[in-house]
Amino acid sequence: MSEVRRDIVTDTWVIIDPDNTDIPEIPHEKPEIVQSCPFDEGNESQTPPEIYAVRDSTSKPNGPGWKVRVVPNINPILRIEGELKKFGMGVYDMVTGIGANEVIIETPRHLENIFELPPEDIRLVLQTYRTRITDLHNDKRMRYILIFKNHGHLAGSSTIAHTHSDLIALPATPVRIKLKLKGTFEYYSYKERCLLCDIIQQEIEFGDRLVFQSDRFVVFTPYASRFPFEMLILPKNHSFSYKRITDEECNDLAYVLKKTFNSLDRTIGIPPYNLILNDSPNLLPRSDYWTTIEQDFHWHIEIIPRIYRTTGFELGTGFYINRLSPERAAALLRANL
Repeated sequence: MSEVRRDIVTDTWVIIDPDNTDIPEIPHEKPEIVQSCPFDEGNESQTPPEIYAVRDSTSKPNGPGWKVRVVPNINPILRIEGELKKFGMGVYDMVTGIGANEVIIETPRHLENIFELPPEDIRLVLQTYRTRITDLHNDKRMRYILIFKNHGHLAGSSTIAHTHSDLIALPATPVRIKLKLKGTFEYYSYKERCLLCDIIQQEIEFGDRLVFQSDRFVVFTPYASRFPFEMLILPKNHSFSYKRITDEECNDLAYVLKKTFNSLDRTIGIPPYNLILNDSPNLLPRSDYWTTIEQDFHWHIEIIPRIYRTTGFELGTGFYINRLSPERAAALLRANL
C-alpha cells in the first residue's frame, strides 16, 4: 500500500510507493554536437566581460588562463542596474526587476558534468559560490541569492552543455525557502534545537536512507523524497549561511559531490537533474528576518534527478508521487559507492 509522507521542513506531502523495486529508466537525450562553445577556453569574446575569475597570475581578464569564470547571463531575467521600487497595482503588488543573473563556468574544458572534474577543481567552483554570495550580500536590494545547476533538457538546461552553474539574485525570498525558514523556525521555537541537525543525527542513527558520510558532510535520501534518487547534502556542523563555509569544508564537499555523482552514475547513469543550494536570505536588508535564524536555519544542497515530468496532479495539489522509495534508492546508491 502507498504511503503519504509529510516533509517536516516544508509541511508538504509526498505519495511514496514502498513496494516497487523497478529502477526507473532515465530519459534518453541526444548528445550535443559541438561546433563552437562560448564557454570553452579561447572563446572568451563570445561571452559578456567577466565579473570574477580564478585564473593564473600571468593571465589577463577576458582571455585564456582561467580555471573558473563568472560572467553575466547574456539574456538576464533580472538586472543589477536601477533602483528597487515597490508598487501597489490595486490588490496586486509589484517590485522593479532588480537583481543579478550570472553564469559560473566551472572549467575551461568542454565537459558536461561537474563530477568529471578532479576534486581540487570542484573545490574552486565551491569557493566561487562563496565569493559571489558574499559579494552580492553587500547589496541590500538583493534579498536572496539562488545558485543552481540544470543538467539535461528535462531539467531545464540551456542549449550549452558545458558544465556550469547559474546564479540569480532576487529582490524577494522564494516561497519554498520561506516554507523551510518557517518550518525550521517553528521547530526551534518549540525545542530550541535545529531541525536539520536533528534530522542528520536521526538519519545517521537509523541508516536506511543514509547514502554515505564524510568527516564534515552527510548525504541521504529525504524521508519524503519527491523524486527517485533525490538526495540532500548537509554540513554536519551547524551553519546557517553558505558564505561561512571554510576552505577545509570546500575540500570535503568537493570529494562528497564527486563521490555522490559517481554513485548515481554507476546506479542508473546520470539523468537530467537539478542541483540547488538552499542558503539563508541576505540579512542586510532585514536584520530582524528571524531573530533566531543563525540558530534555526541550516544550509544544504538538494540533488533532484528529473526522471519523470511534472503533471497536472503535482501542479493541482502540491503533492508529488514518487514510485521508488527513498530507502530503496539509498540502498542502491550505497551499493554503488
